[in-house]
Amino acid sequence: MVQLLLSGCNGRMGHAVEAICTAEPELELTAGFDLLGADIRDFPVYASPAEFQGEADVVVDFSSPSALPALLSFGLEHRMPLVLATTGYDQGQLEEIQQAARSIPIFRSANLSLGVNILVELVRRTAAVLGGSCDIEIVERHHNKKMDAPSGTALMLAEAAADALPCQPELVCGRQGIRRSRERCEIGISSVRGGGIVGDHEVLFAGRDELIELRHTATSKEVFAVGALRAAVYLENKGPGLYNMSNLIQEV
Repeated sequence: MVQLLLSGCNGRMGHAVEAICTAEPELELTAGFDLLGADIRDFPVYASPAEFQGEADVVVDFSSPSALPALLSFGLEHRMPLVLATTGYDQGQLEEIQQAARSIPIFRSANLSLGVNILVELVRRTAAVLGGSCDIEIVERHHNKKMDAPSGTALMLAEAAADALPCQPELVCGRQGIRRSRERCEIGISSVRGGGIVGDHEVLFAGRDELIELRHTATSKEVFAVGALRAAVYLENKGPGLYNMSNLIQEV
């Protein structure tokens, strides 16, 4: 049995993780962390990881970038693996994650959906085949409560395409105020925020006489919770390092 600590337990994703753990006998939700403090739950909730004194196997985080320092400190102190499912980290925080991963296992992905990560691979292969013959545009759509734009998944898709291109493309996030023709070596990203859209990512490869569209739509947040818990089980017995969904998929 894998004993889990859930960071951000009072949020929507925290509740989704809890529901899955309740139905899965091999997963035990030991305690939760939330900056807002305690809530009425079936497990103890702490305002800070430092308050927890028990035993557990892994931390799953669905909170916010502001929680990262305390989580890294807790993971390093207890030599405990971390699954970081939060998006919106700045460059300095990403460097801190890489540094911590030299001492403990850390699983970080901008999107924990298996389907999205298959899409990433399809985008990489398509970009490699088409080279610089197509314009690449990404459209991401999310609910009106999402804080960061563009989404971490959109940036992950752009990075996958960029890695396969013969040039180093410029990322153009929105075109308001840009009065020029589109450059060939660039990747455009457009963000839509509205209603209760869980997550929709579309990658367009627009050529002279043809258009290729690759798309993934999440209809429930549960797909991200399932992916996070698969990552938590995956980290069992793993050594220090920075892991992602590509590593997990390769071992499945």
